[in-house]
Amino acid sequence: MSLCPCGSNKEFLTCCLPIINGDIKAVSPEQLMRSRYSAYAKKCSQYIYDSYAKSSQKDQSLNEISSWANQTQWLNLVINHASSFEQSYLPNQSLPTVEFTAFYRHDNRFFKMHENSRFLLENQHWRYVDGDVTEHIELPTPSRNSLCICQSGKKFKRCCSNK
Repeated sequence: MSLCPCGSNKEFLTCCLPIINGDIKAVSPEQLMRSRYSAYAKKCSQYIYDSYAKSSQKDQSLNEISSWANQTQWLNLVINHASSFEQSYLPNQSLPTVEFTAFYRHDNRFFKMHENSRFLLENQHWRYVDGDVTEHIELPTPSRNSLCICQSGKKFKRCCSNK
């Protein structure tokens, strides 16, 4: 059994993979956010690109997304807040948001990123528009006996220090 990277405590095969594969649609902005995080963790670059809103895709590069995904190890996702939404929200209303914190390793350094992301319903599919990063900091490397950043409950030396 392989748990989903999104932190749902469900199996990847039944959680985010069907959304990433296009077998089912994300039913909420939070579910889309979780599937995008899982796609980064599993290096599914095409899905990440495809899940951007059409207006945001022009500013994206599939090669850059792929390069970033391949250089980065995603360790943990925490959903801090997801705004309520209506499947039929009006264009003049505020876009639904998901506030999250993600922990990752890049170039053998650890980072924490806090973002408030915006989503819209486009052709009956939730899409990521953009986000405001409110915190992006480098974290000190945990000591060997500290609990791991990924929140596995294991000591760092027996978890992410070996990856």
